[in-house]
Amino acid sequence: MTEHKDAATGGSDQSHATAELNEAEVSEQKAVRLAKRDRLIADGEGAYPVVLPITTTIAQVRAQFGDLEADATSGTVVGLAGRVVHLRNTGKLCFAALQSGDGSRIQVMISLAEVGERSLERWKELVDLGDHLFVEGEVVSSRRGELSVLAKSWQIAAKSIRPLPNLHNELSEETRVRQRYLDLIARPAARENVKARAKVNASLRETFAGHGYIEVETPMLQTMHGGASARPFVTHSNAFDTELYLRIAPELFLKRAVVGGLERVFEINRNFRNEGADSTHSPEFAMLEAYQAYGNYNQMAQLTQELVQNAALAVSGSHVVTWADGTKYDLGGEWQWMSMYESLSESSGIQITPETTKSELQSIADKLGLEVQHPTAGKLVEELWEHFVKSSLDRPTFVADFPVETSPLVRDHRSKPGIVEKWDLYLRGFELATGYSELVDPVIQRERFVAQAALAAKGDVEAMRLDEEFLTALEHGMPPSGGMGMGIDRLLMAVTGLGIRETILFPLVK
Repeated sequence: MTEHKDAATGGSDQSHATAELNEAEVSEQKAVRLAKRDRLIADGEGAYPVVLPITTTIAQVRAQFGDLEADATSGTVVGLAGRVVHLRNTGKLCFAALQSGDGSRIQVMISLAEVGERSLERWKELVDLGDHLFVEGEVVSSRRGELSVLAKSWQIAAKSIRPLPNLHNELSEETRVRQRYLDLIARPAARENVKARAKVNASLRETFAGHGYIEVETPMLQTMHGGASARPFVTHSNAFDTELYLRIAPELFLKRAVVGGLERVFEINRNFRNEGADSTHSPEFAMLEAYQAYGNYNQMAQLTQELVQNAALAVSGSHVVTWADGTKYDLGGEWQWMSMYESLSESSGIQITPETTKSELQSIADKLGLEVQHPTAGKLVEELWEHFVKSSLDRPTFVADFPVETSPLVRDHRSKPGIVEKWDLYLRGFELATGYSELVDPVIQRERFVAQAALAAKGDVEAMRLDEEFLTALEHGMPPSGGMGMGIDRLLMAVTGLGIRETILFPLVK
């Protein structure tokens, strides 16, 4: 074997001084590459062939021949493809590193003795960083022990018109978010994030299957938005000539399914809320909701704990997960509970109960400089709780005993007046999930909707509307039920330590 600096570990004579090129540099390189594309087409080889004689993958070759000794041959000829991520052209022997979608890499050697003079010259003239390339040749190991394919032939699989950024330099966060495909090419962690999300979704479905749940789908376009207190996106249907809303939650349709006899249902869906965007909120997000007939919020808390812990096991192999910054976080064991009113009273030093009046609560909020839109006693309690308590909740904690007026779809507490059987699950200072003992009495549900409609009439854009179709379903009889909802993006945040824009493959940006 001829000794040479290996492409998979060495530098590239086509790399750039900066990670991200300016538009002038891109335009110049595009012109050169477009000319190469035209030449490939004119020569009859094509720049984007439909079929290639691929026999294996880079990962399979590495698995089979990874222990091949240095300066050895395998006697096995393969045909494989990948993206050119390193390129070194010198004399009679040229090197490239090909990368597959899973990040596996292998070195390719183009030798004058193997491919001939014309093929070698065309390689030097036509192949660029970023091209997808097919090579056929024997699996060998270089003198330095780099697993390689000694090409007998090669072909452009897809000509890259735009240059790649320098893969040795870190992409800016802006580029990583706006051009996620570059992030996936350049950064192994980006690919692992996608795999982690897939593992989490598979784990959720497996856990639900183990409890006899059925996965269903509900409408994303709705004539009446409901199921949460949120501002909806509004659109128009030309076919029906009517105003429609993008789903803010699937709750009211999933409850219809329970009325119909599907006693354990769940959905992993996309929700849309026309609200702010920050490190824990996105206007479009993935949500899990589940409902269980003859259950209550205590059983849903146990189910939620199991779902999260199983997701941690799927990603990390342990309930102790390692975040992106190296921090260890323990999701194991039984999680603690606390009362919203009791924890608020303790943290504020002021006795606050469901009987505390709106004016008293407003006075406390005013002294703290808290501005609450369309304040009610319940909203003020929740805002004060977030001010005094929320940021202190690092360990997984179920916060229970919410005000009735902020929870229009939840059953009144069975023994404590003025509150409902609802919990929110907090960890790392943010809300991960919520769970209810569901309100199934259609008379009380109508009263709650009417109260919400009054708030909407006063300008509260997040208030729910009176949904007659849902009430009609409820009037046919819904069994006592428990329900829960959890943000998938936030679940990824919990098990990986990433921000929400990192957990979403293609986040919405301006």
